[in-house]
Amino acid sequence: MKILAIAGSPRRGGNTDALLDQAIAGAMSAGAEVEHVILSRLKIAPCIECNRCFETGRCVVQDDYQPLYDKTLESDGVMLASPIFFMNVSGHTKAFIDRFQCLWALKNVLNLPVPLPPGGERRRAIFLSTAGWRKTKFDCALLVVRAFLTTIDAKLAGTLCVNAIDDKGEVTEHPEMLEEAYALGVLLASGKELSDSL
Repeated sequence: MKILAIAGSPRRGGNTDALLDQAIAGAMSAGAEVEHVILSRLKIAPCIECNRCFETGRCVVQDDYQPLYDKTLESDGVMLASPIFFMNVSGHTKAFIDRFQCLWALKNVLNLPVPLPPGGERRRAIFLSTAGWRKTKFDCALLVVRAFLTTIDAKLAGTLCVNAIDDKGEVTEHPEMLEEAYALGVLLASGKELSDSL
C-alpha cells in the first residue's frame, strides 16, 4: 500500500508532527510505503478561481501543487495532519485543499470519474489534529477535511483530534495519544476502517 502523509503544520517538530510521525511509523510497521510531504517547505499558491480547470480537470497554476496532485491520486491512503488555527486547518493545509477545486471540476463539471489508485480500491484516509485551547472543537476543520476527502474519493478511516496541547512537544507527555496515532497508521495500512463518516 502507498500512503501519502501530508504535514500541514508550519511548526516543525511540534505536536501535530509528533502524531503524524507515530502514524507513519505504524503504517510502515504494517508494510506500507509512506511518502512524507511537508507543506510549509513547498510553494503552493491559493486557488485563484480562474475556472480554467473546468475545461481540463487540471489546475493551470504551476507550482509545487502539481506533483502533489498526482501523488495524491496515486496513493492508496492519505494521512492529513494539521493544527487548528482559528477553528480550522492551517493556512498551508487549506491552500493545498483548495487547489483540489480542479478535481471537483473533473467530477462535477466534466462528469468524469476520479481515477482509482493503482490497487483499484477506494482510497482511505486519516486526519490528525492538535489545538492549544482546551475548549477547541474540531467541527469546522472536520467539515473541510470531509469535503476534501469526498473530492479525492477517499473514505475517512479514523481521526485523532487532541486539544489543550499547545507547548511544542507537549503531546509527547501523553503516550496514550502517541499510541493512538500509531494504531491509526496501522489501521490505515491494513485497509480496515474505524469510522463510517464518509
